[in-house]
Amino acid sequence: MIRPPEQFETSRLRLRPVEMKDAAEIFENYASDRLVTRYLHWDTHDNVEMTKTFIRRCINVWKAGTAFPWVLCLKDTESIIGMIELRLEEHRADLGYVLARDYWEQGYAPEAAQLVLDWAIAQPNIYRVWAVCDLDNHASARVLEKIGMQREGILRRWLFHPNIDREPRDCYVYALVK
Repeated sequence: MIRPPEQFETSRLRLRPVEMKDAAEIFENYASDRLVTRYLHWDTHDNVEMTKTFIRRCINVWKAGTAFPWVLCLKDTESIIGMIELRLEEHRADLGYVLARDYWEQGYAPEAAQLVLDWAIAQPNIYRVWAVCDLDNHASARVLEKIGMQREGILRRWLFHPNIDREPRDCYVYALVK
């Protein structure tokens, strides 16, 4: 089984596994923000207990080796500004991410995503790294294009974004293959 490093670093960010002690900061910084969570496939958190439930899931999937969620921390302050997750399945990996609103348009999302993408595609048994984003999520589409992923098409009625609609929405699919 392939397991990524527990930590990654860039000049500005440190990626590390999420811990239960992170719950209040995650809740406050982005999980409770309806604008941040509008294109995510989970409900905006109404209370920190929802965030704790989510963190338990993150810890369990890491232990099981089925997904690898990291919090994005600013190296200089250790403040949590978002999260990125890599999910492995056979010869494929897919990624998803979220970033606190105060850190939008500063290059943090592509910085973290590039790091995880580069690690994944360098693995001998991973031939495809892919991601989806809602057709209306132009910022996420730009992130995926900046890190070298190619738009392959549209997946019709692919993903629920419960903060927008209770029916599945169309998504762009992006990938990098080798």
